[in-house]
Amino acid sequence: MSRPIVGIIGNMSLLNDSYPVHAGGTMNSAAVAQVAGCMPLLIPTDPRFVGVEELLDACHGFLLTGGRPNVHPEEYGEPATEAHGAFDRCRDAVTLPLVRACVDRGQPFLGICRGFQEVNVAMGGTLHPEIRDLPGRMNHRMPPEGTIEEKFALRHRVRFSEGGVFARLFGAAEVMTNTLHGQGIKDAGRRIVIDGRADDGTPEALFVDGAPGFTLSVQWHPEWNAASDPVSRPLFEAFGAAVRAWAGGRSPRAQLKTA
Repeated sequence: MSRPIVGIIGNMSLLNDSYPVHAGGTMNSAAVAQVAGCMPLLIPTDPRFVGVEELLDACHGFLLTGGRPNVHPEEYGEPATEAHGAFDRCRDAVTLPLVRACVDRGQPFLGICRGFQEVNVAMGGTLHPEIRDLPGRMNHRMPPEGTIEEKFALRHRVRFSEGGVFARLFGAAEVMTNTLHGQGIKDAGRRIVIDGRADDGTPEALFVDGAPGFTLSVQWHPEWNAASDPVSRPLFEAFGAAVRAWAGGRSPRAQLKTA
C-alpha cells in the first residue's frame, strides 16, 4: 500500500552561492518518512510553478517548514524595515492561501518555525521583527557557533495550557525545546489559539480554533531528532495519523480536543 503524500514547503536557496534551487532540510524528510509514516514530496514554492488547488489535490497534508527568509510585513499591513531581514515573496504567495484553504477544508498541516508564523499571518495575525529586542525577552536565535547538535540543543522551557491540546498530546504541562528563530507572534490572528509559551512569554505552540482538521504548529524545530525526541515523536505521529485519515477518505481528522 502506498504511503500518503506530505508536501514539504521548499525554500529558495543558492547552490554554491550562484545556482538557484528550491531546498528542503533532510531532517524534514526524515521526520515525515520515518516518524509520520508518509512519503515526503518537496514543493517548489513559487506561484509560477505550482498553484494552491493543484497542491491540495496532489498532497494529503503539508509540512510548513522553517526558513531563513521571513514573511514579508506587507502581508500583515506593516512596512518592511532592516530588522525584518530577508524575504521570500514567492513562498508567501503560495503558503498563506494554502494555509487558509487547508483550514477551510480540514486538510492537515504541521507548521514549524517560519511555518508557525505563516499560520498566524494567514489568519490575520502580526509578527515582531526581532524578539530579542523586546524588554524581558531572551535571545531565541540560533547560536552563531558550535556543531549542529549544539545549535539544536534544548534551550528553554515551553509551558502549555492546562488540559489543552498540546498538554494532552505530550502528556506533560511543560517540555524543553530548541530555539532557532528571530521573529515571533505579536498579535494572534483570527481563531489562533496560543496554547504554549516560553518562560519569557513568547508564543511557542498554536492551533486554529474550530478548524475541522489538524492545524498544530510550533515555533521550535521538532524535525531535529524526531525519531528519538519524546516531544517531537508524538507530534509527528499525530500529524501522520491525521494525514492518513485524510488520505483514506478525504475527510478531516481534528487535533486533540481540549478537556
